[in-house]
Amino acid sequence: MGHTPMLELGQNTDQAAPQGDLIKDVTEATFVADVMEGSKEVPVIVDFWAPWCGPCKTLGPMLEQAVTDAKGKVRMAKLNVDENQRLAAALAQQGLPLQSIPTVVAFHEGRPVDMFQGAVPQSEIKAFVDRVAALGGEDNGLAEAIEAAEAMLADGAAVDAAQTFAAILGEEPENAAAYGGLVRAHIAMDDLEQAEAILNGAPAAISTAPELEAAHAQLNLAKQGANAGPVAELSAQVEANPDDHQARFDLAQALHAKGQVEEAVAQLLELFRRDREWNDAAAKQQLFTIFDSLKPQDPVVLSGRRKLSSMIFA
Repeated sequence: MGHTPMLELGQNTDQAAPQGDLIKDVTEATFVADVMEGSKEVPVIVDFWAPWCGPCKTLGPMLEQAVTDAKGKVRMAKLNVDENQRLAAALAQQGLPLQSIPTVVAFHEGRPVDMFQGAVPQSEIKAFVDRVAALGGEDNGLAEAIEAAEAMLADGAAVDAAQTFAAILGEEPENAAAYGGLVRAHIAMDDLEQAEAILNGAPAAISTAPELEAAHAQLNLAKQGANAGPVAELSAQVEANPDDHQARFDLAQALHAKGQVEEAVAQLLELFRRDREWNDAAAKQQLFTIFDSLKPQDPVVLSGRRKLSSMIFA
């Protein structure tokens, strides 16, 4: 940091290695990628320092410690202003007060959001890092773990996914994405009772989050699917009598249970077209349950909502 550049201190280089992308030296060439773009994923704290700067030598290690303690909720970039004078001048022109160092600036979503100058006590550094970490919101470095768990679930490894979601909730009990994921993992394991118990035990703060609403819709569909009849038989019934609304509704449930979501939506739209008020508008309610169980931008949802709207407003 404010000491001799790290390359001349072999032991420092070794210490920094396990931190990977958490703490890194940046230059004019890497500033945009590591700081401007990087801060769109996780807030990045930039330490502007120079080898001749006395206070930098104290501040640097204290800041690194606080960033390491934040466990991925923030990253740190170290910029030697002597070696990157053109970049420092450009940033100063944009309003960053870099006339005196150390200057520490936090970037989030590609722009500066917080800063301090000079040597400050460890307690103030910690408060600054905590404040910046909070800007990351629910992500807080757990986004990659959620992504990995979702991939496991998509690949059919529901047990592994459930363990990963549970571990994330151990870190952040009110993480709605992980909570919804845990419910969906149990649905995938056909453990509907446990899925319902988890859903009912959701913290009040996230009980109405979209991720939990989606999990709730999936649970309702899974329960229906457990009692769904054979597709071939129901298809034959509907073909023999296209106005057998109950058979068509049951066919939609059976198709959904077999993972044929688009086909299920098509049958419900047809039922709605034939008799929108049948069974207290059951077709429309079932369509909304399916839409709620999927991501809002899913092509099945977009197409289904469009077709339903055109019928409602026809």
